[in-house]
Amino acid sequence: QVHLVESGGGSVQAGGSLKLACSASGTTISIMYMGWFRQALGKEREGVAVVDNDGSLRYAEFAKGRFTVSKDNDKNIMYLQMDSLEPRESGMYYCATSRVFSLLSAFYSTWGQGTQVTVSS
Repeated sequence: QVHLVESGGGSVQAGGSLKLACSASGTTISIMYMGWFRQALGKEREGVAVVDNDGSLRYAEFAKGRFTVSKDNDKNIMYLQMDSLEPRESGMYYCATSRVFSLLSAFYSTWGQGTQVTVSS
């Protein structure tokens, strides 16, 4: 059974950075499609970035140039480096696994519990 745990969230000021981590157990992330998602209060969950099993990446438009997703297959951890954060990006950030290389949450079957990111102005 796949189990995902996010960490690294916290509070930063606008323009600051955070690095999130997603630790996986019960599977080998090198063979999975894995994605980062976020959900602001009262809004729908949206895709941030996805990495496939050969290292290919896809980012949402808002993430390009500011966010970087990476994987450490030896440690079974996926990361999300977020720079130049804005207050409107506050919310819960989740990682998830999929069998499809997509930014659509409907294709993802296993989710972590999320980590809170708060960006203050």
